[in-house]
Amino acid sequence: MARSGIQYSDVQQAIDTLLARGDAPSVQRIREVLGTGSFTTISEHFRRWRIEREQNRDVPPPKGVPEVVVSVASELWLEAQNVANQALAHYREEANRQVETAQKQAAEAAQHAANAEQRENALAEHLRHTEQRLEAVNREFAASQAKENQWQLQAEKADRQTEGYRQQLAEAEQNLAVLKTHFADEQQKQQATWQERLAREEQRNEAAEGKLMALLDTLRQERAQEEKALQKRLQHWEQRANTLDKELQIKKAELQQQQLESSTQQQRIAELECDNAAREEQCAKLQGEIDKALLALTRQQQQTAQDDEWQQQLWQRMEDLQAQLTALPETLAPKAQESHESNK
Repeated sequence: MARSGIQYSDVQQAIDTLLARGDAPSVQRIREVLGTGSFTTISEHFRRWRIEREQNRDVPPPKGVPEVVVSVASELWLEAQNVANQALAHYREEANRQVETAQKQAAEAAQHAANAEQRENALAEHLRHTEQRLEAVNREFAASQAKENQWQLQAEKADRQTEGYRQQLAEAEQNLAVLKTHFADEQQKQQATWQERLAREEQRNEAAEGKLMALLDTLRQERAQEEKALQKRLQHWEQRANTLDKELQIKKAELQQQQLESSTQQQRIAELECDNAAREEQCAKLQGEIDKALLALTRQQQQTAQDDEWQQQLWQRMEDLQAQLTALPETLAPKAQESHESNK
């Protein structure tokens, strides 16, 4: 469709001007005369002018026009028509190429626009998923941080409890050491006392049998009471050690549960487990020392049994001495009579 800027009448006037100058009309020359206009518009008007010119070819020239002018005009017209046809073919090819190029560019632009729209939609969808994922990650991070704070509080509580157990264990070890020292001292003192008393009683055996037996009974009772008291103390500390061991086992289980729940607390729990293992080893050592004390007590009981056997032998010896003392007057009476008779 022709543009509204250049009219057909303008092109007609430009062609008449060219013909009056003796120039063959063409699209380029018409545009030079007009000074403006697109080649496509001028070409359409020029083609219309040629068609009308072909239709009016048989129309006789106006009267009064010389034949020479008519002949020259006809030749110029034919030449102009040929040139116009060549130029028109050239411009048509160029226009077709430009139109084809423009169509290709428009198709490419449409494809780019479609691709850009698809990319924009994909990016928008990806952004939406990313925002949703970011919100979920923020919620998970907040929950994880709350759990971490809770686990940190539990770990601090376990540290305080472990420190308390460590102090109790140290006190138990100190008490056990004091008890062992006291037991050893008492045992040595009692052993020395018993030996001293037995030595004195042996020296005064014939004169103080009743007193010796009472003393032996007193010693046995004192030893039995001391052994019972020692046994109770040992049982008490053994129960205390077992209680500490059970509590340590419970705390170890709690720490293991915390290890399963939080990977961030694994190192701390491992350290606590190492501490618990050390305390368990200390408890094992304490149990070993208690076992040694029990073994010493057993040996002491065996020694007591030997002392009882010795006392039984002493009783037998005392009974023999008593029998000898009882039989001594009867033995001395005949001898005294014989001596008295020999004196007479």
